[in-house]
Amino acid sequence: ERLRTMVRRLEACRALAPCLEPGEIHPVVLDLVLGAVGGVRGLSLFRRASVPQGDGIAFRGFGEAEARALRVELVERKRVDLDLFPGIRSIDRGPVHDALREAGVEVASVMAVPVRGDDREVGVVWVIEDGLDVGEEQLVLLAAIRDHAEQALRNAERYANAKERAFIDDVTEVYNARYLMSATDNEIRRAERYGNSLSVVFLDLDRFKLVNDAHGHLVGSQTLRNLSKLLLAEIRQVDTLARYGGDEFTILLPDTSHDAALMVAERIRRRVEDCLFECPGETPLRLTISAGVASFPDHGRSRAPLLDAADKAMYRAKSLGRNQVCSARELV
Repeated sequence: ERLRTMVRRLEACRALAPCLEPGEIHPVVLDLVLGAVGGVRGLSLFRRASVPQGDGIAFRGFGEAEARALRVELVERKRVDLDLFPGIRSIDRGPVHDALREAGVEVASVMAVPVRGDDREVGVVWVIEDGLDVGEEQLVLLAAIRDHAEQALRNAERYANAKERAFIDDVTEVYNARYLMSATDNEIRRAERYGNSLSVVFLDLDRFKLVNDAHGHLVGSQTLRNLSKLLLAEIRQVDTLARYGGDEFTILLPDTSHDAALMVAERIRRRVEDCLFECPGETPLRLTISAGVASFPDHGRSRAPLLDAADKAMYRAKSLGRNQVCSARELV
């Protein structure tokens, strides 16, 4: 009977196979671990280095107030370093118990089962329950569950990396127009849901064709890469930079008012104007940009009109003499 139970538990690991999102894998592992040791109360704490603010947590057997307190201690305050768990083991003191105690959870012993992928995914399952009899058979089963989970995380990482490459521009290694379309839709939905502001900056290098004609496309490509690095240094982690096409770039600025976005665009314009772009074997290049700014919902309530308004504002800046920033407010 014990052998049949173990086989059933291992067969349950098949639920991990179709999971291609790490955020889906960790809760499944939590259920498998609790089932393996006969527990009902536990959590899965995980970190996704590939995602901004990517720490997460899943609960089983906790009330709403306890879960909220644990989230504060473990996710917001990051009281426990996930790299402190080298293997499956029982823990009876230390940072884990300190964090649980701060959240109002008292337990004598915690069974920890760490799982990690090859690259950016790491997590740990805690069984938070006294009185469990975890013998050799359960430890073997936990090790098998961990192995299945880590294989699933490796598969998810490979899938995420391949998907990410499909959204990356080959020349500049920033996001491409395909990603921009999806990101704009997502940010508009978020702005609608929470009543937040959202602004878009379109910018274009002035007379960039002259650079390619005079110095060749290799220098032109290197200049675009250097511009991308400059732009990334001038925006926040939550902002999105994409190469829209050619020498045209787009920046999504969540939670940013129109006036604040104009200030960001003007700061970038000055920064580009002051920058010397290296040109191997020749005098460094001086370049300028023209930029246009539009904001949701004033200049567009969906992706197409919002991007179009920013694009038209950018072309207005060019028509007025280049090396300046124009607002979609100025469009007739």
